[in-house]
Amino acid sequence: MRRWLVIHIPIALVILFLLGFREQIPFLQPAPTATPTATATNTPTATIIPSITPTASSTSTPTRTATLTRTPTLTQTPTITQTPTITSTPTATPTYAPIAAIVLQQSNCRYGPGAAYLYEWGLYPDVRVDILGRNDLGTWVYVHPWTYFENCWVNASLLEIRGDVMDAPEYYGRLPYSDLYRPPSNVSATRDGNDVVVFWDPIPMTLDDDRGYLLETWVCRDGQLIFTPVHVDYPPAVIEDQPGCLQPSSGRLYTAEKHGYTQWVLIPWPAYPTNTPPPPSDTQ
Repeated sequence: MRRWLVIHIPIALVILFLLGFREQIPFLQPAPTATPTATATNTPTATIIPSITPTASSTSTPTRTATLTRTPTLTQTPTITQTPTITSTPTATPTYAPIAAIVLQQSNCRYGPGAAYLYEWGLYPDVRVDILGRNDLGTWVYVHPWTYFENCWVNASLLEIRGDVMDAPEYYGRLPYSDLYRPPSNVSATRDGNDVVVFWDPIPMTLDDDRGYLLETWVCRDGQLIFTPVHVDYPPAVIEDQPGCLQPSSGRLYTAEKHGYTQWVLIPWPAYPTNTPPPPSDTQ
């Protein structure tokens, strides 16, 4: 009995010892062959492919086509229909055909209808002109010479006119303006019967520029109010003005120099005296 214990007790201790340290002894541990199955589960990570779903962003491109709907704003182009306003140009066409004329002798073409105005251009015999207008009496005509790029005034008696000069419209244009010198000052006028005497202070000008003074007057002659331009070199100026017109006479004064005229100044025109019967005397 004792021998049996001596033999078996050591064997039991060895078995217990091995069982207690099984975890620390590698060759006694079971082979972890089953664990690779857990790594196999990593393959589902291929499910990342749903991240490809951003391809749905391509569906946003159709929404950009909606922005093309702004193109209808180009329908504002119909505002170009304002062009019919150009139809006003026919007003520039004359209401009459210009009257043809030929210059008979060397003539001075001037800035206004009369010898009182500054010289503008020279006309020579056989030069053709078109008559565009006339003064009130038809004694001076506003012409376009074929040898000049501007229009000017010439005495109608110096032309061979092919037609009736009175068919041309009555016309009066602007004078060339100059501000090199001042307009006349202290302008006044008095009447001595049929004569009106106009006074003013002379304007100092250089000898080269000085062209005197221009008076444009509307005065009564033979019962009609006639436009009468007058040139003088210095004050005063005497203008004939008869009685017998329904409209009052008037006038204006310019300083003239070789480049043109100053702003005009109104002449305080004196009225023609009227004979009024004396008031009746008081009688008792």
